[in-house]
Amino acid sequence: MQASPATFNILIIGQNNRLQYEALLFAASLRHSAPGFNGRLFVGVPQPGPLWPQNPGIQDPEVLEALQHLGAEILPFETRTFGARYPYGNKIEALLAMPENEPFVFFDTDTLITGELADVPFDFDRPGASLRVDGTWPKPTLYGPGYDGIWRALYDRFGLDFESSLDPNQPAGYWRHYLYFNAGYFFYKCPRQFGERFLDYARNIRDEDIPELAGQVLDPWLDQIALPLVIHSFGGGRDALPEGILDGQISCHYRLFPMLYARESDHVVEVLETVVAPNKIKKVLKGYDPLKKLVIQRKGAKIRALFDQDNLPAREQVIRKTIKSKGLWMR
Repeated sequence: MQASPATFNILIIGQNNRLQYEALLFAASLRHSAPGFNGRLFVGVPQPGPLWPQNPGIQDPEVLEALQHLGAEILPFETRTFGARYPYGNKIEALLAMPENEPFVFFDTDTLITGELADVPFDFDRPGASLRVDGTWPKPTLYGPGYDGIWRALYDRFGLDFESSLDPNQPAGYWRHYLYFNAGYFFYKCPRQFGERFLDYARNIRDEDIPELAGQVLDPWLDQIALPLVIHSFGGGRDALPEGILDGQISCHYRLFPMLYARESDHVVEVLETVVAPNKIKKVLKGYDPLKKLVIQRKGAKIRALFDQDNLPAREQVIRKTIKSKGLWMR
């Protein structure tokens, strides 16, 4: 596997809600943990339009100033397909505003960079995405079709070879036999090419009548349904990166701050608390209650003490219930 090119860009999404604070935290963690990264960090910001009942953009001047201080670039983009009804679609439409023919990595905003990103051996000719995923989709119904029939129908619809996407090490009929990713990160050599195909596939799956999808819920899984098809179409796959680098040594997709304190490593907690500490960052992040109470006021330590991180409950629901029972659940 070839090493990364000298320069690639990063895209995250920022909006006038918790995402603006998560975007600032991401930027701070990137500058702290990856001094060797010399690409551009874009914060994609959806613009007002008919698909948004209110202005979705970042309007807090302190957040914007802090992002600029960390070298982030605001990337306005138009929302023509998804908007408020499916905000996960922002990650698709923002790609179309990125610099063409420049390698990129997209990260969900609720991610911390915890190591040197420049050392990740990306092969941008072969796209990949996060394998830290559960079998959330599809949910085959009693009367069928099963996993095989549902996924085969999608591959056939877009003229893709279904058989070569399968993992022969997993049993047929088990969800891991089929190509499925979490959309928490993905990468390729050109954001416009990737974004146009991603948009085409996602819109087609959403809008067209595909009999095999009858009874399947598309929201919020639409991006994760289309993503493996896009990656496979560009010659990528589940082996695009060595295991344990992203969603491992170099990045952490924490999703929620209570869950971060419950289950992530000591190193992740240390990075979080270190990058929040500078006054320029702290005074802005205080605007978001979970960060203020769990990190700055250190209530996260109480959550951490409830669990043995090396022996966590198997079900996330049990972790959440325990945190809620102590009055420490915040999101």
